[in-house]
Amino acid sequence: MSTAAFLEMPVITPQEIRPNPNRKLEINVAGQMYERLPVRTHIIKRTDNIVDVARQYARNLSKNGDILFISEKVVAVTQGRAVPENEMKIGMTARILWRFVAKVPYGIGLRRPSSMQAAVDECGAARIWLAAIVGAMGKLIGRKGDFYRIAGPQAATIDAATTSPFQPECVCMGPKDPEKVAQTIFNELGLPCAIVDVNDIGGSWVLGSSSGVDKKLVEATLKDNPLGQGSECTPMGLLRKKA
Repeated sequence: MSTAAFLEMPVITPQEIRPNPNRKLEINVAGQMYERLPVRTHIIKRTDNIVDVARQYARNLSKNGDILFISEKVVAVTQGRAVPENEMKIGMTARILWRFVAKVPYGIGLRRPSSMQAAVDECGAARIWLAAIVGAMGKLIGRKGDFYRIAGPQAATIDAATTSPFQPECVCMGPKDPEKVAQTIFNELGLPCAIVDVNDIGGSWVLGSSSGVDKKLVEATLKDNPLGQGSECTPMGLLRKKA
């Protein structure tokens, strides 16, 4: 979908809220049904304020007891943390280490010089080298995940260029201070908020949350990624307990 075509589409009203393609509105968690109502917005850019976006699109759709959940990627974009790949200077560490990142069917991750450089910029070269060495040793004994355990969440939340349908030229790093962002939204809008990292392979993490949010519940209810992974243009949603 082109940007021009998207901008011509009407904003979804409460009566028109519907699931994204191949997604479901409802999920059963521990015998309780919940709705995950996707909220479509304009294409979020660096010049946007995430609090204003939430106010414009989500606040009037919300009901008492709802939790607003927002994709960590769109929060990062509003913080200027989506960096054009052609503006990045790739250092020696990134040029060496990206080649050793395992190929996986569900994404690029750090297997690209620019996204590995983003990890170096976020975590420091020394920490990335340590993570690489420990990760390699772990693989020798059949253990996975040591690289990201050492490198930390800053490395794990980096999205490579070409993976975003709207900013394919950018490497997108994780958001800064997601806990503070979520609490600010709650303070401004009175709507409990969680900044989440979800994907299509069953990964669901709350990176930051405000008062009034049960992190484990949010992660359980979003495990099938109701926001979608492509051009759905729904970077946020409302979690609602069904009566």
